[in-house]
Amino acid sequence: MLEIGMVAPDFSLPDQDGKTVALHDFKGKKVVLYFYPKDDTAGCTKQACGFAELYPQFQEKDAVVIGISKDSVASHKKFQEKYNLPFTLLSDEDKAIIQQYDVWKEKSMYGRKYMGIERSTYLIDENGVIARAFGKVRPGDNPKKMLKELPQA
Repeated sequence: MLEIGMVAPDFSLPDQDGKTVALHDFKGKKVVLYFYPKDDTAGCTKQACGFAELYPQFQEKDAVVIGISKDSVASHKKFQEKYNLPFTLLSDEDKAIIQQYDVWKEKSMYGRKYMGIERSTYLIDENGVIARAFGKVRPGDNPKKMLKELPQA
C-alpha cells in the first residue's frame, strides 16, 4: 500500500464510456479510489452496489467514487449498465496504475498462487494527498466504512 501523507500518483485512464479521466480532474474534491479484481463477480458486485446505494451520501460530503480494475472499457460499460452504477469505472488493462498504487499482489486460492488485484481503497483529499489507505478490504463493509472516513463537507 502507498503511504498516508504522500501525494497520490496521478493517472489518466479510460472510463466506461471510453472518455479519459485523470485524477487531477478532481482537485478540490475528496476521492474514494477503490481497486477491485473483476467486473460482475459476487464480491465486486456487492462492493459496487454498496457504493451505488450510498453514492448520494458521498456526494453530500463532496466526494467522488472511482473504481479501477484491469477489465476492458466494454466490460465496465456492461457492469455499469447492469447494476445502474452512478460513478466512474476506469480500465487499467496494462496494470500500470494498479501497480503504481501497489495493489497487484500474489494471491492464493485452493493452494494455487497467482497474481491479482488485492481489493484496496484509498481516500485522497482535496489536494491530491493520500489521507487513508485500506488493503484487503471486505466488499460488503467497504462502502459504509469509507463513508464514515469522510469528514463532513
